[in-house]
Amino acid sequence: MENTTSGIYIIMGVSGVGKTTVGKLLAEKLDLPFFDGDDYHPDHNIIKMASGKPLNDGDREDWLKSLNILAKEQAQKSGCIIACSALKEKYRTKLEQGLNNPPHWIYLEGSFEVVYKRLKNRKDHYMPPGLLQSQFDTLEIPENALTFNVEHSPKTVIEMILQSLKDLSEFGVLGLGVMGKSLCRNFASMGVRISMYNRHVPGKEENIALNFKKKHQELENTLAFDELHKFVGSLQQPRKILLMVNAGPAVDDVISELIPLVSKNDTIIDGGNSHYEDTSERERKLSEHGISFIGCGVSGGEEGALKGPSIMPGGNYNAYEKVKPFLEKIAARDKKGKACCTYVGRSGSGHFTKMVHNGIEYAEMQLLAELYQILRTKGNNPDEIASILADSENKMQSYLLEITIDILKKKEGDAWLIDKILDKAGNKGTGNWTTIATAKLGTPSTMIASSLFARYISAFKDDRIAVGKMLPVEVSAVKISDDIILEAYQLARIVNHIQGFKLLNEASKSYDWSLNLSETARIWTNGCIIRSTLMEKLVDILRKEEDLIHHSEIISSIKQLKPSLTRVVAKSIESNQPVPCLSEAINYLNAISHSNSPANLIQAQRDYFGAHTYQRIDDEPGRFHHTEW
Repeated sequence: MENTTSGIYIIMGVSGVGKTTVGKLLAEKLDLPFFDGDDYHPDHNIIKMASGKPLNDGDREDWLKSLNILAKEQAQKSGCIIACSALKEKYRTKLEQGLNNPPHWIYLEGSFEVVYKRLKNRKDHYMPPGLLQSQFDTLEIPENALTFNVEHSPKTVIEMILQSLKDLSEFGVLGLGVMGKSLCRNFASMGVRISMYNRHVPGKEENIALNFKKKHQELENTLAFDELHKFVGSLQQPRKILLMVNAGPAVDDVISELIPLVSKNDTIIDGGNSHYEDTSERERKLSEHGISFIGCGVSGGEEGALKGPSIMPGGNYNAYEKVKPFLEKIAARDKKGKACCTYVGRSGSGHFTKMVHNGIEYAEMQLLAELYQILRTKGNNPDEIASILADSENKMQSYLLEITIDILKKKEGDAWLIDKILDKAGNKGTGNWTTIATAKLGTPSTMIASSLFARYISAFKDDRIAVGKMLPVEVSAVKISDDIILEAYQLARIVNHIQGFKLLNEASKSYDWSLNLSETARIWTNGCIIRSTLMEKLVDILRKEEDLIHHSEIISSIKQLKPSLTRVVAKSIESNQPVPCLSEAINYLNAISHSNSPANLIQAQRDYFGAHTYQRIDDEPGRFHHTEW
């Protein structure tokens, strides 16, 4: 355990449980100074207790302030041990007020009979045994303190305390939404001792972490919190905290709350779908406080998070090395048994990579939707389409194909569920971000952009109904064999991956990230939404050629499958079927394979109205010309 012996330790409990004895022994073991809280009582409190009268909240006010000042002073050094009854939660709150790191609470418990007997045998103390019942009446048992029974000898209690200090949680998860909960269960099932935190919102989010813990046996040894400072205090140092909150301002809000609670060399990991530019800025901001920050893409959905996701961490490499064992432990495994988790690169590269993953995912989903549409208009029902897709699975196996087959088979009564689902596709913004990023980098990820706009068009359901009445379209079947249709789909998927990895490569060069595209493909072979046999092939191909379209095996596939894609797109358009992603795939191949394009006319137009100049094919590269048209 690293650096867990520094800090403030408060030994609490009713009078007579041995706080002073245990405190002194612990101070000796941890090489920290010891302070007895009783020594800080004002004289009038001592007189009152000695006369057999219990203290009230007012009596304790100045005493608690004095101990709080002491704790803050000692926190600026190496820490200390304080023995203090701290019977009520509000007393404990006052004691830890203003501390950057919450104290370690150690509660000594014992039955009334045992403690009363000990008090009667104690000499030279102002607390009479008769006041013990009032202390038991006042006591509010702490929820997240280390608790030890005083029937054990002081030596045994110390041994138990030291062992428990070693058992502080290794890792913290903040935010118990769908993904956060699944990741907690994953960590726990892999033997990682974790602390879980979810905010407390009266009437809306109450006891989320504690109730979640009670529902799952694997979480038995986890610590559950709805108070942030206690959550932070339950973690080994240097702390490792995974944020699983909604992207955007919520991440900044949580970070702002954490900054005064965590310490230098702690690491905060953002496991949500944050924008890569926000991640870069957060890393810069936290580095000013000596806190490491990792932007970490996590793919796999609820099931993947539980059973093993694909993990894409980026940021400071030294910080990654600290969290690597934990992330690799919960990650999916590739076919060679290696974790589907790798250090992606500096700054916001982890979240950029996850964003591109989601962009590829958008296009993969749209291609399956277009494939479904073409096969459906040929007269196939969902079960028959599922069978067609299942027969082709050996050639084109993918997670998205698998779930599409399951979806098409699902029925409610005698009807297929797919026919009852409204045809409006939502989105959470990552497709939009990817489209903006590819435009910013000047990279033609046309299929990702097309799939995004296909979702936008689907959202205008009322417009589609209204325009359909004014411009009625007769959709006819595409009279092409299923094999040719599947070949078209197969090539379109290859083009989608060509464009996706091209975007990653251009970003790597532009931002100086040094991305390893083969490793990226490898961690995408399992655990994530876009895992497939195609992705497995790309691992080796990308090791030899980072620009996929220049690899001989890819060129061979394009030559073999392009006639099928051309035919399917042409026939679909003739049949009035919208196939935006399939169309973009063939358009891209046609454009990228033409050494001469009509862009010379566009550049001439730019020069005509804006004097933007142009280069000539009969002149040396880099020389620009302008014509008075």
